[in-house]
Amino acid sequence: MDQNKIFRLSSYLGWVESIFNERYGHKFTLRINTYGNWELSLSGMERVITVSADTSTFRRSDSNLPLTHWDASAEGWKSVLDSPLPAPGVTCLPFPLIKESALGMDLAYDVVGLTYWMLSRQEEVGRIDLDEHDRFPATSSHAFKHGYLERPIVDEWLNILSQVIQHTWPNIRVRQHKFAMKVSHDVDRPSLYAFNSWRSITRMMFGNILKRRDIRSFIQAPYIKFTTKDSLHKADPFNTFQWLMDRSDDHGIKCTFNFLSDQTCLLHDADYILNSVIMRNLIKDIHSRGHNIGLHPSYNSYLRPEQIKSELYRMQKLLDDLGIFQDTLGGRMHYLRWKQPITMKACADAGMSYDSTLGYADRPGFRCGTCYEYPAFDPVSQEQLKLRIRPLVLMEGTIIESAYLGLGITETAEQKMRHIKRVCQLVGGNFEVLWHNSSLTNNRLAEMYVNLLK
Repeated sequence: MDQNKIFRLSSYLGWVESIFNERYGHKFTLRINTYGNWELSLSGMERVITVSADTSTFRRSDSNLPLTHWDASAEGWKSVLDSPLPAPGVTCLPFPLIKESALGMDLAYDVVGLTYWMLSRQEEVGRIDLDEHDRFPATSSHAFKHGYLERPIVDEWLNILSQVIQHTWPNIRVRQHKFAMKVSHDVDRPSLYAFNSWRSITRMMFGNILKRRDIRSFIQAPYIKFTTKDSLHKADPFNTFQWLMDRSDDHGIKCTFNFLSDQTCLLHDADYILNSVIMRNLIKDIHSRGHNIGLHPSYNSYLRPEQIKSELYRMQKLLDDLGIFQDTLGGRMHYLRWKQPITMKACADAGMSYDSTLGYADRPGFRCGTCYEYPAFDPVSQEQLKLRIRPLVLMEGTIIESAYLGLGITETAEQKMRHIKRVCQLVGGNFEVLWHNSSLTNNRLAEMYVNLLK
C-alpha cells in the first residue's frame, strides 16, 4: 500500500475512533486486520470486535445504494426504536448478524463504513441534483428514498455496537448520554418595519388597508417605523426576542441567536446593518440575559471561504467592541446553503467553532443520520477538521410552509415535531431546533413553540 493511501486510511480510522471514544467514553483502537475487516480493540483487553468492512460501497457519492433491514430482536438484541434497523449498502444480511468468535465478537454489517458515509456526507460530494437555492434536497437523498430520514440510523447502529461492546467486555461501563434540547434562532428579519425604506412602508400600508382590510397594521406600520430609534419597538411583530428568551429561561435552555454580518445578495440577505445602534443594543441585551450570539453567513458566502472569514471577523470584532466573550462562536449558513465539503472546510478555516447547518430545508429529520454533535471530516481530502458539526434536526418552516412539507399551523404539524423530538429522546441525543424570531406572528404559532419546549 502506498504512503498516500496509508495516510488517508489513518485519518479515516482516527476520525471514526474519535467518534467512538466520544460516544462510548473509552479510547478504542480501530484498525484493518489481515482479512480486510475492521477490528475494534481496547488496550489491555484480550478480546476484540470484528466488523465486516465494505469500503467501496461507503465511498460512493450517490444515493443508489441498496438497502435491507435487520431485526435485532430476532437475535436477542435491542433496537432502541423497537423496529428493524435500516441497513444501507446491502441487499441482505447473514443470520445471525452478530455472533461469538474465537477472538471475541463478530458483527457482519459495516457499522464503521455507515458511520463514515453518513457523518462525512460522502453521499453529497459532487452532486448536481440540487434545488433552486443550489442545495442538496432531502428528496434526492438515500434516506428519503428508502423511508428512514426521520430515523437517526447511525445512532441506532452505534447503540447496537454499544451492546456488543458491553457483551465483549462486561466489566467496562459505556458512557450514557442525556437528551438535550438545543434551540437557535436565525435572525433574518429582526423587525417587520424598522429597516424598511419609507417607500416600502407605504406599499405595506396600502396592502394592509386595500387587500387585508387591516386598519391596525395600516396605522402600526408608519408609527413603529417613525418611533424606532435606538432599540426595536415593543409592538413590532417580529420583535419576539424577549419572549423567546423568557420561554428558554422557563425551561432552562440557553438559546443562540444567529445574525448576518454582511450582504452578498440584496434579494435574499438581511435588511439590517449589524453594527447599527439598534442591533448593537439587541445583541448586548441577549448577552446580558445569558444567551448566545452566533453567525449567520450570508446567502452567497457558502462557496466563498474568504467571505465567511470576513463575516466571522466582523462578528468577532463587534462582540469584542461590546465586551462580549463567548467560549465558542459558530453558526448556521443562510438558507441552509451548503456544498460538501467546500462550505464545511471554509467554516473550519475561518475559525468557526461549530456549524449547525446540516439539516434539510425541505424535510425534517436526520441528514447526517445522527442527533449527536461530532467532529467534522472532509471526505475529499480525507482529513479531520477543526470544526464541530451540530446537525440540525428540525426547522419550523420545513414543517409548516407550503413550499416544503406544508403541514401548516395545525395539530398534524405539531405532532410531527413532537414525534421527531421523541426520537431524539430515545437515542439520548440533541434535538437541534431552528425557530425564526419572525415565525411567531400569531398565538397558535407561539403555542406550538411553547409545546415543543415542554
